[in-house]
Amino acid sequence: MQHAPTIDPGHETSTGIDNRKLLMWLFLASEVLFFGGLIGTYLLYRNSSVAPPCPTDCVFDGVTYQGLFDIPFTSISAFVLLMSSVTMVLALAAIQRNNKRGLGIWLLATALLGMTFLAGQAFEFTEFYHEGLTLNTNLFGTTFFVLTGFHGAHVSVGVLLLVSMFIVSQRNDWTKEHSLNVELLGLYWHFVDIVWIVIFTLVYLIQT
Repeated sequence: MQHAPTIDPGHETSTGIDNRKLLMWLFLASEVLFFGGLIGTYLLYRNSSVAPPCPTDCVFDGVTYQGLFDIPFTSISAFVLLMSSVTMVLALAAIQRNNKRGLGIWLLATALLGMTFLAGQAFEFTEFYHEGLTLNTNLFGTTFFVLTGFHGAHVSVGVLLLVSMFIVSQRNDWTKEHSLNVELLGLYWHFVDIVWIVIFTLVYLIQT
């Protein structure tokens, strides 16, 4: 008597979603709560500083202090990070077409754009430090550096993962069967980009 062949469920869950992708979504959901708390804290204490400097023009003891934010410069950094999401999409499309060379090119492009953003953030932090803003200067400095610093740390992790994936994919014969690996990294990278758009809008553009 023959038995019906068993179907290998692979990594799928009962929902039909690969468990690795489900875990990534759960991780990103926890990150939403994490960054939501940091952003909320910044917005709550942004105008509570009792000493300069300030994000925008402010007055203390009758003296006007110029704001620190350079919106045009930060806009360029935001655009660079936004374009990295485009190259990440192109990397996924390349591996889905079994285009190993294209995958490598777009992974490197995404990593380089991420590093460019980090360089811009390092320059901004240095300029703020020269203007007297540190973690201990006032509430603005504390909440700002914690929020943007943690985001920068997430971008740095993403860049390391991109470079690692580039090396592994080029050393091994990656095909479209490995596309889920690229997709999972893409989910993380797009999340990091979206978080920065939120930070840029609420922290830099909307001033109250």
